[in-house]
Parts: sequence; structure tokens; C-alpha cells
Amino acid sequence: METPNERQEDTGFMIKVATFIVDRRNLFFLLFGIAILFSIVAMNWVNVENSMAAYLPDTTETSQGLDRMEQQFITYGSAQIMITNIPYQEAEEISEELSDLDSVIMLNFDNTSEHYNNFSALYDITFGYEETDEQALVALDEIKEMLSDYDIYVSTSMGDASAEQIASEMSVISVLVAVVVVTVLLLTSQTWAEVPVLLLTFCAAALITKGTNFIMGTISFVSNSVTIVLQLALSIDYAVIFCNRYKEEHQSLSIREADIIALSKAIPEISSSSLTTIGGLIAMMFMQFGIGSDMALCLIRSILLSLLAVFLLMPGLIMLFGKAMDKTHHKSFIPQIPFVGKFAYKTRYVMPPLFLILIVAAYLVSSRCPYVYGYSMLETPVQSDAMLVDEMIEESFGSSNMVALIVPAGNYEKEKALLRELDSCPEVSSTLGLSNTEAMDGYMLTDKLTARAFSELLELDYEVAQLLYMAYAVNDENYAKIVNGLSTYSVPLIDIFMFLYDEVDEGYVTLEDDMMETLENAHTQMQIALDQLQSEEYSRMLIYLNLPEEGDETFAFLDKMHEIAGRYYEDTILIPGEATSQYDLYKTFQTDNTVVNVVSILAVLVVLLFTFMSAGMPVLLILIIQGAIWINFSFPAIQEKNLFFMSYLIVSSIQMGANIDYAIVISGRFMELKDKMPKKEAIIETMNFAFPTIVTSGSMLALAGIFIGQMSSDGAICGIGQCLGRGTIISIIIVMFVLPQILLLGEKIIEKTSFAVSIPLKLERTSGLMRVDGMIQGQINGTIIGEMHGFIRGDANLFVNMGKLEQQEDSGGDLDTLFKEEKEEENHEEV
Repeated sequence: METPNERQEDTGFMIKVATFIVDRRNLFFLLFGIAILFSIVAMNWVNVENSMAAYLPDTTETSQGLDRMEQQFITYGSAQIMITNIPYQEAEEISEELSDLDSVIMLNFDNTSEHYNNFSALYDITFGYEETDEQALVALDEIKEMLSDYDIYVSTSMGDASAEQIASEMSVISVLVAVVVVTVLLLTSQTWAEVPVLLLTFCAAALITKGTNFIMGTISFVSNSVTIVLQLALSIDYAVIFCNRYKEEHQSLSIREADIIALSKAIPEISSSSLTTIGGLIAMMFMQFGIGSDMALCLIRSILLSLLAVFLLMPGLIMLFGKAMDKTHHKSFIPQIPFVGKFAYKTRYVMPPLFLILIVAAYLVSSRCPYVYGYSMLETPVQSDAMLVDEMIEESFGSSNMVALIVPAGNYEKEKALLRELDSCPEVSSTLGLSNTEAMDGYMLTDKLTARAFSELLELDYEVAQLLYMAYAVNDENYAKIVNGLSTYSVPLIDIFMFLYDEVDEGYVTLEDDMMETLENAHTQMQIALDQLQSEEYSRMLIYLNLPEEGDETFAFLDKMHEIAGRYYEDTILIPGEATSQYDLYKTFQTDNTVVNVVSILAVLVVLLFTFMSAGMPVLLILIIQGAIWINFSFPAIQEKNLFFMSYLIVSSIQMGANIDYAIVISGRFMELKDKMPKKEAIIETMNFAFPTIVTSGSMLALAGIFIGQMSSDGAICGIGQCLGRGTIISIIIVMFVLPQILLLGEKIIEKTSFAVSIPLKLERTSGLMRVDGMIQGQINGTIIGEMHGFIRGDANLFVNMGKLEQQEDSGGDLDTLFKEEKEEENHEEV
């Protein structure tokens, strides 16, 4: 245990730190100014990752498949262009014009329902540039300009259109949240001039947070979109707590002294308050899905920067605005709510068992929440331009669910047999690979041709064809074929074609002009096919499924595809695609769900144990918030509304870490008052005290979530907003109308499970006439220790262990008279 002297030394140290910060405020103004200017420049340095699949663990099939495709194959830029209200003949003419463009290397269009339906034409266009090449976007813009007289709709994965849409939406949301914050602060403030102090503090923290994102190298589009809004909602409390502490101290102290004393008390108080939020966010770092760690690091950094702004910048701002705050006092607009406390006291035996029944039911219902792992089955209140286009194309031409099948290269016969077996599956609509892609006159690219068949195909002299096959055998070091005769020697069409082109290119073979044109055209198409479907080590086949992108049936067929391919190849088979990505997310969620819940509860539990010095209180508070979480995620289950799995993981962590602060405010105040007054009065006073804090922080977080949920077109971000807004409202209702009853009923359990923990005592320094009520220890021109109920006139330097010390207006009366009057008033109140 710390001795009183040690505690006094600790408090004295905080006074010194606070004094340094307040008196050196110009230095901190300079440092924050430099940091803000740097951040304005640096906020453009960060890279934003727009792909969910990029955050899957390296061990997942999707991650390995995407890496292999990036290393082994070329993915050309592509786009789907739909023209509506157009006759087929005109659509066919446009197809020919598009095919003639130098930038277009492949165009699929015909009179089947897959490309022409209901007077709408759909062109599948492949550009001669890689998907990440800016020239592909330039080529697409040229086509848009070319077709500007038609009603066209473009769907493409190239560019950052979705990221730009999200950024635009979040800009509007940020403005609305800022308006809400200003409005709430004006309504809950006691002086008009404190509002700019709070806003300047937060804006500085927000700008520095945005400007330090580059430290992480690359952040996810989710973190980039919602961090600043959530930072405001999660950390505005810290500035409000410090401001309220300053106003309390300023009642008896000058601006500077009040600022110093308030800061010395606020630093440990606010730091401990932030630990529950940080604890909940730390749980997200244990997710296998990397976006959890990415978002946790961004939010924790934002909270730490908010703390620095409150501790280092805000004291100086209070000194600047102190006189203005004194002149702009106004009546509080937040009403007293004694009816809540009275209701709690009357229903203390009814609400706890009802709540217990409710959370058990909520747990059972929420366990059936319909989680999804991709965007195809999500509905958002707002749809982006890309979503509207995809929906129009799907209505006219149906949806497409494609996966890639990557196998070891070198055996065309196996590939042909594998594709044939997959084509026979009812779940497969079509397949595409080198072995089933037609080259010329009914021959597939990998069909083997003899020299005579090849000469007939190209109308080439047979002798020339024999010489070509002999050269190929020599190059392939297949000398046995030369010795045994070339008449039966067959070579895959694509291989002999590419070899012939190389021989012509090097000058060993000369062809007539018309033959050369045929060869060049064929070589171009074959090279495109090779770039996309074959490398030196692997072959890639495209499998189009008659299944949705996710679901038990889809996931089961992916396993079946592994089983079928495994009969042909012993090496590892990879099937990357949107369906596989969602299957991988489904499998990681099974583990992440348990880990996040357990770690967030344990992290918050540890903080609460040492906050309340009781084993019972943390359990009660966690039960309250966990119950709110279960109720929150019962709504999607009842509404049968799909919920993106990541929204649950992130919101449950934030709700546990942040919303529990509301319960802490109420619980801490009640435990302080329950021994000083009747329980009914204590709970009424507690709710009156806690309501302004809860309504300030809770309304900001709830409205921020609601705005995000109603104005974002991205399924993941929208889900986070909707669940966070709804969850915060539920938490506020429960802590206001259920927690008080639980505290009244469970106070005995809390007391019996308490344990002693060394904590700093509250040091009170004052002089003049004062009243002391409680157990005290300290100096009054000497030393005093014990329980005291009375008055002191003089200088006091006391640790108030229990009870309180209040400054009194000194009229110069006799202390004995004052004490007797006090006792008579107490006796009268008891009667």
C-alpha cells in the first residue's frame, strides 16, 4: 500500500507536469501548428487498399491464388459496356467499329441472349493493356466518347471509381456529423466560448491523425473512410471531461490555477477512461482478417492523438478563451431527470429479472443472425453508380460467378479431361481454357496436329510443314521422332503456331503476304490467350458457375472442384475467385468471432477490476453491455436482413469498449453517493449527474453511426454505421433504464466482492472557512487524522479518503454556532 506521503508526492508530481504544460502553452501551440501543417501535406502520402481479399491471411487459398496469378499471368484491362434502346443491326455495326480500335484486342458480341436482349446490347471488351495500366482507362474513356450519343452503362474493375464514391459520401457525412457535434456541444455547454475550445482541440487531433496515416504505409478503405468520424464520437468525451473539471475548479480558483489543478486531476481520470475503449479495440487486432488489425491500429492511434491534444493543446486554449468563457455563461439546456431515478427505485425488483430473460432471448436470436461474406447479397440505402449499372446489366443479361482454376502446366490432355468433367457438372455453366478454346476450323488451341494436317489447315506446302516439324523436334530435343519418321509426329496447334511465328520473325522461314497476315493475326490472339491462361509453371482455367457467389451450396461445390481436380493433379490446386474469397472469409469468421468476443471482454474486465476494486461490478457492467450487443444483433435476425460479417466484429468491439463508459459513469457516481444519502436519493442524484455526459457522447456516436449507415453505398461501411448507431441507442436505453435497478439490487454483491487496491487519493487544498464531512487525513496547521464532521477555519491540506470537503462562504461567525446550526438542520431533516 502507498503511504499518504507517497500519494501526496504523486499528486505533487502531476501538479508540476500540469504547471509546465500550462505555462509553456506557446511552445505547445508551436509544436501543434508544425504538426498540423505537416499533416496537411502528409495526408496525401498514404496508400489506400480497396480490396477486401488483400487482408486475408497468407495461408488462405484466395491470398495464395491471387499472388500466383499476379506472378504467373497477365490480367488485361476489361469492361462491360451496355447500350440500351438499340436495334441489333446497329449494335452489330458498333461491334465492328469497336473491334477495329487499336486499343481493343478482344471483343465478344453476338445475337445470343447473353449479349443482346430486350433491345439492349452488351459488349465484353478486353484492352491491350494490363488492368493496372492507366492507358486502359484512357482507352475506355475514348470508347465512352465514341458512344456518347447512345445510352451507355459501363461496368469495370479498373480505376478507383468506388473509392472516389466512398470518399465523396464520407465528406458529406463528415460535414453532417460536424453540424451534429456543434449542435450537441452548444446544447450541453454552460458557456458559449467553451465550444470553440472543444472544436479546435478535436480538429487538431483529427488533422494529425489523418496526416500520420502514412506511417502505416497502406490502410484499408474502411479505415480511411470511418476513422475520423469514429475518432470524434469516441474521444470527444475526453475534452468534455477536462472542460467540466476546469469549470468546477474555476468556481474557487483563478483561470491559471484552475487550469493547472483541473489538468492534474484530468490526466489520470481521462487516461483510465480511455483504457476501456482501447481495450475493446485491441481485441480487433487478434482477428485473422487483416482489416481488423488495420482498423484497430488506426483507431487506437487516433485516440492516443486525441489524448495528447486534450493534455497538451487544450490547457493553452483554455487560457486563451478563459475570460470569454467567464463572460458567456448561459443556462444549461439539459434538463434534470429525477423521474428516471424514481422509476429505477420503484422497479428495482422487476427490471433485473426481465432484463435477464430479454438477454437470454437476444442471445438465442442473435446467434441466428444472417451473416454474409460478400457484397452480392447486401442491400444498402444508397446505391453507387457502379451498383446501379451492375444491377441493370444483371436484370437484362443475368449475373456471372467466375472462379479461376490454377493447375501445374505441361499436360494439355489432363486439362482437356478436367474441363470436360467440370462441364458435365450441373453447377457449371461453361468453362474456358486453352484446351477448349477454338483456334481455326474447329481445331482447339491444344489439339495435336501432324505436319500434313497443319499444312492443310494453313494451305502450306507439305514439304515446308515437314521441315517446320523437323525443326520443332530438334528444338524440343525429340530426336527419336526424326529417326522414326515425322508422318505420325503430332504437335499441339498453339505450340507449332508460336514456333512458326518465331522462325519467321528470326528470318529462317519466309511466307507470302496473305499467309503472313493470317499468321500475325493468329499469333496475336494466341499470345493473348497464353498471357492469360498459361505460364511456364501453371495453367489457368476459368470456370463459370450457375451458383450465387456465396452460400452452403457454392462452398460445397468449391470443395467438390478440389476433389475433381485432385484426381488429375497431385500438386496443390488453387481456385481463386470471389466465391473462394467469401468462403475463406466464412472460415476465418468462425475463429475471429470467438477470439474478438473473449479478448474484448477480458481487456475491459481487467480495466474495470482495478477501476472499481470489486470483482462483482465488472461482471455486472460487462453483462449489461454484452446484453446490449446481443439485442443489437438480434435485429438483423428478426428482420431477416443480411449483415456483412465484418460489421459485427468491429461494432461488437467498439460497443464493448466505448459504450461501457456510460455504465462506468453511472456506477461510479452511485457507489460514491450510496453511503452519503438514502438509496433512492442516491440513484436520483446519480442519473441527474450522468445524463448530460451520456447524452453528449451517446448522441454523437449514435448519430455518426446513423449517418454512415444511411448515406454510404459500401456494404461493409454501411453495416458498421447501422449497427453502431443502433447499438449505441440500445446501450443508452439499457444503462439509463436497467443498470440503475441492477445497481440498487446488486450493491451488496459488489461490496462483498470488493478488494483493496492502491489508488491515488484525492488531495484537497483550500483556505478560509470550510466544512469537512468524512474520513480525512492531512494537515491543518498541524496534523489531523480521523473521521470528522464539522468546520475548519484556516489553511487545510487534506487527503479526503471518504466523504467530501466543501468551500463555505465565511461570514465571520463563531465556529461553534455554525456547527450547532448544522446539527440542528440535520436533525430536522431526519424528523
